[in-house]
Amino acid sequence: MANWPYRNNMKPSNTNGKELFRAQARVLKALANESRLMIVDRLSRGECSAGDLTRLIGSDQTTVSKHLAVLRAHEIVADRREGSVVMYRLLTPCVMNFFSCATQVLKETR
Repeated sequence: MANWPYRNNMKPSNTNGKELFRAQARVLKALANESRLMIVDRLSRGECSAGDLTRLIGSDQTTVSKHLAVLRAHEIVADRREGSVVMYRLLTPCVMNFFSCATQVLKETR
């Protein structure tokens, strides 16, 4: 895998203290974008092509590709090729818990 600038030591050897919080903050930062949340939500229902994700987001292919690169670098999604089509899938379905938690926070603050 290419060494993306977003990719730091994603699995800290010291799971205590600041290092763990720093790693968790990087994951949350990767999710802290409306388009990336839409991508994760869509992939929670199964594999999807890059073209379909581009249409879903409504942005140009380059922008969606950058969002997917961030999610891949944080090992949230994975890709595979089917001929000339790139298919994406959600690697860590537990991130959907974040959606439920965020929705609960929104309900409680109203």
